[in-house]
Amino acid sequence: MDNSLRAKINQEEVILSPEESEQLAAELKYHLQIGKLPKSTKKEIDLMIAGLADPRGLLRRTFAESLGLCGEAALPGLCKALKNSKNVTVRRAAAKALKLVGNSKALPYLLDALMNDDDPVVQGSSAGAMAIFGEEAVEHLIKVLIKPNNSALQYGLAVWGLGFVGAEAPDALKKAAKSKNPFIRAAAISALDELIQALNDKEAKSILIKALNDKSTEVRIEATKSIGRINEKLWGEVLLVKQLDDDNQSVRKNAALSLMKINAIDSIKRLNEKILEENEIEVISIFKLAVNQLQKSTD
Repeated sequence: MDNSLRAKINQEEVILSPEESEQLAAELKYHLQIGKLPKSTKKEIDLMIAGLADPRGLLRRTFAESLGLCGEAALPGLCKALKNSKNVTVRRAAAKALKLVGNSKALPYLLDALMNDDDPVVQGSSAGAMAIFGEEAVEHLIKVLIKPNNSALQYGLAVWGLGFVGAEAPDALKKAAKSKNPFIRAAAISALDELIQALNDKEAKSILIKALNDKSTEVRIEATKSIGRINEKLWGEVLLVKQLDDDNQSVRKNAALSLMKINAIDSIKRLNEKILEENEIEVISIFKLAVNQLQKSTD
């Protein structure tokens, strides 16, 4: 890189001027175009990480791609930036750059950011980076699910991450679906439909069916939703009709919605019967919606 760069040091964090960022990005972009790898010394990496603070998205992308090409050499600096930088733009970009680096040694740092960073974009980027590591990411994502006082977003990101891992980590996912912790079971169950659809995994199918009678309401809800996503009418309809009798109204509502999704027209009679038996107005409304939609498909 050009030695004319005069980066300033502020409390151990390198700061580039807009002009310096532009100059550095131009050099790196040229190197990328000709297939030349960027230098991976600590000094060069620190300069690229400093460039992640630039407000211009295209420049940040160039810095992130170059850091990705540096591989493991960029890990210490990026992990430090993700954890300690006061600049939220740097933390966001650091999480994305770690995804490009693709080294699972970053998982503990990404997990920390997902659980403790107060910026939702950092949380989301960290979850996305974690998910690429497949089976190695599962145990880390599970830690998010069992941490007390997590936000709905953090929980949702962890569930999404498990779903993304899906077929890449079948054994870890099936093990999680049998966990003693209901939150872990529910999250894993919600991702089993990927295994069943992509791999026709019979064990996963068996676990899912068993989850319909789980003592945890959340697990039963997720299992009921999953059957709707799998969209196999031949076996799904019978299972979902039984869920219409569940003690929990959320399970009953999701059973009706899933029947609607798989176009289970043979369930119309039972849904009409349940409308007369049901006491909850909200559930009745969902049952009627399902009946109306299913009847339309028969016209």
